[in-house]
Amino acid sequence: MAEKSHAAGAAGRTSPAGQPESVRNVVLVGHSGAGKTTLAEALLVATGTIQREGRVEDGSTVSDFDEVEVRQQRSVNLTLVPFNHEGVKVNLLDTPGYADFTGDLRAGLRAADAALFTVSAADGVDGLTRMLWEECAAVGTPRAVVITKIDHQRGDFDEALAACRAAFGGSVAPLYLPVSDGQGNLRGVIGLLSQRFFDYSGGSRTEADIEAADTDRTEEARGELIEAIIQESEDESLMDAYLSGEEIDVKGLIDDLEKAVARGSFYPVLASSAPHHIGMTELLEVITQAFPAPAEHPLPQVTTVDGKPVTNLSSDPNGPLLAEVVKTTSDPYVGRVSLVRVFSGTLRPDAVVHVSGHGRADRGHADHDEDERIGALTSPLGKQQRTINQCVAGDICAVAKLTAAETGDTLSDKDKPLLMESWAMPEPLLPIAIVAKSKADEDKMSQALSRLVAEDPTLRLENNAETRQLVLWCMGEAHADLLLDRLSSRYGVAVETVELRVPLRETVAGKAQGLGRNVKQSGGHGEYGIVHLEVEPLDSGGGFEYVDKIVGGVVPRQFIPSVEKGIKAQLEQGVLAGYPMVDIRVTLYDGKAHSVDSSDMAFQKAGRAGLKDAAEKAGVSLLEPVDEVSVMVADDYVGAVMSDLSSRRGRVLGTEAIPGGRTLVKAEIPQLEIIRYAIDLRSMSHGTGSFTRSYLRYEPLPSHLAEKVASAAKAG
Repeated sequence: MAEKSHAAGAAGRTSPAGQPESVRNVVLVGHSGAGKTTLAEALLVATGTIQREGRVEDGSTVSDFDEVEVRQQRSVNLTLVPFNHEGVKVNLLDTPGYADFTGDLRAGLRAADAALFTVSAADGVDGLTRMLWEECAAVGTPRAVVITKIDHQRGDFDEALAACRAAFGGSVAPLYLPVSDGQGNLRGVIGLLSQRFFDYSGGSRTEADIEAADTDRTEEARGELIEAIIQESEDESLMDAYLSGEEIDVKGLIDDLEKAVARGSFYPVLASSAPHHIGMTELLEVITQAFPAPAEHPLPQVTTVDGKPVTNLSSDPNGPLLAEVVKTTSDPYVGRVSLVRVFSGTLRPDAVVHVSGHGRADRGHADHDEDERIGALTSPLGKQQRTINQCVAGDICAVAKLTAAETGDTLSDKDKPLLMESWAMPEPLLPIAIVAKSKADEDKMSQALSRLVAEDPTLRLENNAETRQLVLWCMGEAHADLLLDRLSSRYGVAVETVELRVPLRETVAGKAQGLGRNVKQSGGHGEYGIVHLEVEPLDSGGGFEYVDKIVGGVVPRQFIPSVEKGIKAQLEQGVLAGYPMVDIRVTLYDGKAHSVDSSDMAFQKAGRAGLKDAAEKAGVSLLEPVDEVSVMVADDYVGAVMSDLSSRRGRVLGTEAIPGGRTLVKAEIPQLEIIRYAIDLRSMSHGTGSFTRSYLRYEPLPSHLAEKVASAAKAG
């Protein structure tokens, strides 16, 4: 820890680690604007991986254009930022700060063994940051907090710290206090355990005594920190010794602190100013000394491909190969690049591995169970790809040109195939209907979409046969914009968004009889088929019933199925607005045939005509699908959410209090009213709300809306 007064690590090449003990995998999380990317770059400078003017460690220069592009990519992608510090290789996984890209956050959690939260001293803890903390807590990820932007004109460390404690709980405590120059500029930080001032104001880090003006606040914060550490200590005698006034050994406190952080029961808070590189040494020491090595973090559940549990795996470079694709990117020139975390064994170039994956059929992802040869291994840094000769257990690397493996797939020895438990992916709830702008775009679109699906497991691709629309189910508006931009800029496919069609249904409003007449005699072989039909509605969900009441053979037996076939064909096309007709009973009770001109096709046409005639006389009603919706929202926004649901013709069924100041609202709501609910809920709840939906039933569409649909169908 920085309490041990280590100097900043010398520059080290981002080569792969030799052993798992010398690796730290850390996911960097926080809301957009909290300073994640700036912090990552400051750590690269502090470790000598890049120089302040943008030179990377091998002497080459990263251009301004490249830096801008890399920043833009980081804002929407999980990005690996590797560096070395004092013999430890750190794989920093920079995650997007938007709720639309929660899938990349979960991928980062899967690849990492600890999480570093950035909280802006100017903005505090927002709803998204709370949600991200809960994501980490759900899987037991060790965490630390960095309060950034302390020298911002609105920056307030104490307020931000209080917000962290309120949001994250009582196990959050600062290791350092910031010291300003009185004009809002951060000079350095005070180490609470060492009681030393680390001064950065001269451009480099120096150590000095704590100034008198800071003594009181240091002592108060130090006491709180020591008590918090002792509460987490496995040595039960420490608290008695502390309360009796005995001097507690600082080294022992640091050891207890590091153990508590590594097991995820204590969350240290650090202060930093990344643009001025203040607090980087202290942060590096927390990362390398307190965060757990891969062997200290339990592996996900592993089975054989036929489902038998495997329990004897560990982070052993000499063990069986077990790795996972945590992120896939593709480029029309470079091809597919897979970011891979190795959990066991050693991954080497040109090795043949087994690719297995659960698949997500509903999102266009097939199951995988095949062998594939590994391409080149690299350690990426920005746009630089540095070739490496192996990747050991616990490390992360990029693998080129894996053609079969997709995000979430397992790589293992071909002779001993394994399968890792898949991580939970958020459900995409924003549908976007698209059409190609030209025939040339249509020809390229299928392959481009398959590549997008391969790299993004949060995307669901639906080719809706009923509405005849191609639909991208996205996480939100930013996600949709990104996908459309990638189709255009990366794959050269121009598409347009069109209004989404909700699959309505038609049914008859009452009971009526109709005539189906198909008589054509214009010389030669004619057509002859006459049927009398009766229609009546069934209860919701009743489907279709066909009743034969023909007596006396007025319709020959061989043509009765032909009538039914014609009726079914017309049911699929509907009568009023082109939607399928459901919940209807059709009775064939009379008809006429001709000994020469009657045929299967003649009675099919008669059946279609008879259904249309009877349905028009009975009256046709439109039905709309209704979903059951469960909305999780902070208590502050419950009223707004319930009012909004009511305005969407929804019926609120009830609410349930959820620990942590949240409420679950359950409602029934027509699908027509929630097409853009993923966007509207996020805006209404300041990014904190989430919801799930499931189909419930069909209900009559209100008459004023049904008239609009019918008018549009006639006009179209």
